[in-house]
Amino acid sequence: MKEEDVFLAAKRVDHIGIVVRDLENSIAFYQEVLDLKLKARVPHTNGVIQLAFLGYEESEETEIELIQGYSDTLPSEATIHHFAITVDDIEKEYERIKNFDNIELIDEEIITLPNGYRYFYIYGPEKEWIEFFQR
Repeated sequence: MKEEDVFLAAKRVDHIGIVVRDLENSIAFYQEVLDLKLKARVPHTNGVIQLAFLGYEESEETEIELIQGYSDTLPSEATIHHFAITVDDIEKEYERIKNFDNIELIDEEIITLPNGYRYFYIYGPEKEWIEFFQR
């Protein structure tokens, strides 16, 4: 692999995904206790999962993504589902990642949500989920 093939055109850590049982209760908690604003609420294309993105108003900082409907068998402790890296060109990153022999893709294609957000996941070295994300 050439050096130019290894460069990641990432901007920042975009968001941290937290799996929750009760989306409404979690939104209220983060708004009331941490003064986060609800920036987006998006149904997933699978019709089951509901997503909510919270952050500080007018801020480009990392957001909290709340995920309801991912699993009915959550542990009693909170579950961090993934972290996401913002990229400029999701197609280019997908093709770049596919060229690594030692990286396992979780998604077989780039997923596009109804609001236009696009993403795909890979496994990290300890099976942690890493999302490549384009707004």
